[in-house]
Amino acid sequence: MPKNILAEMGSQVGLTPAVQNRKEAAEWARRHTGLMVNPSFEPDEFAPASLSPMKEEKKAPGADKGIFLVSMTEKNAQEVEEYEPYENRVVDHPTTNTETLLHLLKGSLGTGILAMPHAFSKSGYVVGAIGTVVIGVLCTYCIHVLMDSCYVLCKRRKVPSLTYTAAAEAALSEGPDWCKACAPYAAHVVNAFLLIYQIGTCCVYVVFVSENIQFVMSKQFGMDVAVTEVMLWILVPLILINWVRDLKYLAPFSAIANAVTIVSFGIILYYIFRVTPTLEGKVPAGKIGDFPLFFGTVLFALEAIGVILPLENEMKTPKAFVGKFGVLNRAMISIIILYVGMGLFGYLQYGNAAAGSITLNLPSETEILASVVQCLLAFAIFITHGLACYVAIDILWGEYVGPRIHSARRTLWEYVMRTLVVLLTFGIAAAVPELDLFISLFGALCLSALGLAFPAFIQSCTYWYYVSDSERIRMIIKNSIVVLFGTLGLVVGTWTSLEGIIVKFSGHGHGHDSIANSTEIFNQTVLAP
Repeated sequence: MPKNILAEMGSQVGLTPAVQNRKEAAEWARRHTGLMVNPSFEPDEFAPASLSPMKEEKKAPGADKGIFLVSMTEKNAQEVEEYEPYENRVVDHPTTNTETLLHLLKGSLGTGILAMPHAFSKSGYVVGAIGTVVIGVLCTYCIHVLMDSCYVLCKRRKVPSLTYTAAAEAALSEGPDWCKACAPYAAHVVNAFLLIYQIGTCCVYVVFVSENIQFVMSKQFGMDVAVTEVMLWILVPLILINWVRDLKYLAPFSAIANAVTIVSFGIILYYIFRVTPTLEGKVPAGKIGDFPLFFGTVLFALEAIGVILPLENEMKTPKAFVGKFGVLNRAMISIIILYVGMGLFGYLQYGNAAAGSITLNLPSETEILASVVQCLLAFAIFITHGLACYVAIDILWGEYVGPRIHSARRTLWEYVMRTLVVLLTFGIAAAVPELDLFISLFGALCLSALGLAFPAFIQSCTYWYYVSDSERIRMIIKNSIVVLFGTLGLVVGTWTSLEGIIVKFSGHGHGHDSIANSTEIFNQTVLAP
């Protein structure tokens, strides 16, 4: 599968003219010389019934100049209807439904699930359980919305698949006029959020690996080392693992890391249930001021929006990905159950003492098994850092830096860029080595947009001119609620996480007390009669 479908397909995506076809290039130029008419749309009397379920009487020509229907003859409309993206995909090594399910589970199980007990300590066990289910259902719904929009856009443009960035650009180009004007920038906006999210994830991994190694060294061996010192020790290995340009060389280590992760989760569950969890000292609902931290952490843990489209594009039977009992629903139900279970019972076991990663609550000072688990998970996440950073490097090098470098030392510059990306993640992690705040920050900042707001916005643009007025109003109301929820989570969650970071590192030495005081003031203000 090509790394960048948008760049590989060119004119097939409908965003660039075909160089090899002068007639098509001339048609492209003709459409761009018109009056604000999107290349995909022109005024026309015909709207295919299968794509535009207009139940109301059609307006007279010129009655509404803001609406342009797809320009196509009866023959072209039939071709669009008959085109099936799934049947035109060529995949070298397609994955089965079970393999896709396992990949999706693997992509969603990481440092996020280990932070769920801490998230529940912010929300309480009742609100935490209900909130995780609600957020999980909303995330699943938004993924379905994105998949449906991508499928419809593929049918219209007669392409087998689209990336997230290509789908966003294609959707905006088919939306209202002000969206068409923003279409050229859509890919850059999506890439920016994806880049920030991947770099943030790498920062979380650096902090996780360093904290667990430092915890073992201090508790098990009595060594007095700081987290930042451990970060310096692992810096060179991180750079080296990110110099690997082909992921196939990391595949054996990734397989080992997956096995290690499964075994480690089993041992963690043993420690959680070794002593029966109790409700004593636990609260059913936390403080309102702490809820944004819970929201950001759960989003970071649940969302795997970056792997959804690539996994679906690689399937042998992609139709089985969606549906009531499809791969996506089965995976998300399993993930939600796992996350609720880990968060609920982890909180009931450790209470407010639940750390940013539950591994830091294990008794490594007295039991070697706990130290082994922490070291094994540190190794697994260390390997995963190379996979997460690969996505960020691919965006930077493939979309922006690489195409602008034509010198003979192109490979050398790629290694320089890879090193700089690792140094960036290291620098941010060393500046703010707080796992819980990092997770909630990047969850709220990036995944509120990528996982909630953007899919709803893409659907609105995709169907803008293909539904009746009443259907459009219902769609706008529904998606506006989702976008508003995502935007609110982005703003409030990001602000709360940044405030926690600023207070903790303000140098006053009263970080936790200041956060508690500000939270108490917020609660009194909100809940005051």
